[in-house]
Amino acid sequence: MRSKTFWLKYKFMLQSQLFSKTKKNIKKDLSRGLYFLLKGDFVEEVASGVYTFLPLGYLVLKKIENLIREEMLNLETQELLMPALHPKTLWQKTERWEKIDPPLFKLEDRHQKELCLAPTHEELITLHAQKRISSYKDLPLALFQIQEKFRNEMRPKGGLLRQREFLMKDLYSFHENEKSALEFYEKVKNSYLKIFNEKLNLDAKVCQADVGTIGGKLSHEFMVELEIGEDIIFFCEKCHFFANKEVVKEKFCPYCKKKLQFFRGVEVGHIFFLGDKYSKVFDLKFKDKEGKEKMVLMSCFGVGISRLMQTIAEKKSDDEGIVWPEVISPFDFHLILFFSQKEEKKIKKEGFFLYKTLKKKGYSVLLDDRKKSFGEKLADADIIGISKRLILSPRTLKEGKIEFKKRNEKKSKLFKIKEFLKIC
Repeated sequence: MRSKTFWLKYKFMLQSQLFSKTKKNIKKDLSRGLYFLLKGDFVEEVASGVYTFLPLGYLVLKKIENLIREEMLNLETQELLMPALHPKTLWQKTERWEKIDPPLFKLEDRHQKELCLAPTHEELITLHAQKRISSYKDLPLALFQIQEKFRNEMRPKGGLLRQREFLMKDLYSFHENEKSALEFYEKVKNSYLKIFNEKLNLDAKVCQADVGTIGGKLSHEFMVELEIGEDIIFFCEKCHFFANKEVVKEKFCPYCKKKLQFFRGVEVGHIFFLGDKYSKVFDLKFKDKEGKEKMVLMSCFGVGISRLMQTIAEKKSDDEGIVWPEVISPFDFHLILFFSQKEEKKIKKEGFFLYKTLKKKGYSVLLDDRKKSFGEKLADADIIGISKRLILSPRTLKEGKIEFKKRNEKKSKLFKIKEFLKIC
């Protein structure tokens, strides 16, 4: 049952002290995932397309971030952090100061110098690379960051699916030839599938996609089927061909000519083989083994972390609330104490013993010590969706037992408390 160690763990968290409080008056005309993110007080909208991640939401967000970081480090990439504030001159070099869609957030400093809030970092990473790459010995190289991005959306909607300020992981790779670039492209593609499908069980599909304003020679999106999705994905059941409607020229499979089916989806990842598009602009060259100068070839790979959080909430929820996958559950255990005034002291004493013992074993635990009805506590627990639930009541304690239930399972099990603490 033990989860992997996660750097962000609260040492002490009682639900009576938790800043996040479940809400009652949430409007009904929302997608199910967004409804429960708001109802469970994971996030709160500050302005159109701008959200605060409250303690429960921040825990989930950081766990997703950490999961992605682990996979990027497994690819032997290096992490850095670039600023969101960029000078106008940087974006003028690629002519994206005026042409990028949606347009940039632009502002002036006190010296009347124009700047923008970056939605992506191709320009800046290429500038950094140009100052440090000079030889084939410096290649291949891959750098990633997890950082706030800003997109000047005309109609931000759908909660975290289309924000104006959002958290993103972007990875940039640099290569001496196309063979090296495409080999790494495939490695990242497989790594993304591992994150989305093996770790998070989202059944994401790899789809041929348009390069858009990022540009380049090749592009794939990772799409999760959702009715609220804004993208239309065409696919062939026989050949497992998937493509965004933007690149589908006819409604028949290019391999078997069978009529294509379609579904609505949400993009959770996007990868590009950029070639030398940005290298040429920034004169990013290297000397090969013969001393001949050549252009560095680039690729870029993005995952929308905050968007991914809502996508998971949409896919992994039932009529009662969110069912967080264990790997990103805000806490390892939700320990619920059920007591009347007469039994409060005895139940709390045993509850705090369990709480502290689990903490010593390295688990994070949310202890529901509130003086609320059992029904209210269970309803809140379902909304919050912590993956594993423990219930201590006068009935279970009388038998020296504790009730254990996984959020994604119907039935609970009773364990002797001592036995449970040995096996967990």
